[in-house]
Amino acid sequence: MRTALLAGATGLVGGHLLARLLEDGTWDRVVSIGRREVDVRHDRLEQLVTQLPDVPALPAVDDAFCALGTTIKQAGSQDAFRAVDHDAVVALAAAGQQAGARSFLHVTAMGANARSRLFYNRVKGETERDVAALGIPTTVAFRPSIIDGDRAEARRGEQLSLSVMRVSAPVLGPFRPTRAEDIASAMVQQAKAAPAGTTVVSAREITKRAS
Repeated sequence: MRTALLAGATGLVGGHLLARLLEDGTWDRVVSIGRREVDVRHDRLEQLVTQLPDVPALPAVDDAFCALGTTIKQAGSQDAFRAVDHDAVVALAAAGQQAGARSFLHVTAMGANARSRLFYNRVKGETERDVAALGIPTTVAFRPSIIDGDRAEARRGEQLSLSVMRVSAPVLGPFRPTRAEDIASAMVQQAKAAPAGTTVVSAREITKRAS
């Protein structure tokens, strides 16, 4: 039996991922970490409240999952965005490694590239690079397209884009929206397979695994 650590359980992908982890018999304990508790009660769920990127001492874990993510508009500045999408993710990976995690699986974005001229893509790429550099035996980055699902908070610009992209999905190929529940399912599948090394899972592959 294994213990899973999950950051971002109050978000869209994280909520689906929490449900998958609690449903799957692979993990006998799930530890959720974040700035607030999730509205879920389960005998296999433990919750740690902290202000990331500050990570307290963690219980022993086997697999760490990260679904943290914001937007520059929501964060308020590029620095605040980086604090969440880079600093908090890398801090969680390092803390998970110290707690014994043999795998770290996290959500980045299509186009992630540490050398990109686009700030968003560059931060995502730097996050992938810096997590991989920690040397966790299994590191997996999931690169979805725009994420499709019902969010608790309104993102008007994103919802407008999703509306257009849903209609155009048949011709968008790999750029079609990626469903949040498909990302969660792919992360659980990948964790159970536990391939060693650094792996990138594309939006196309995420959708393919769900079909």
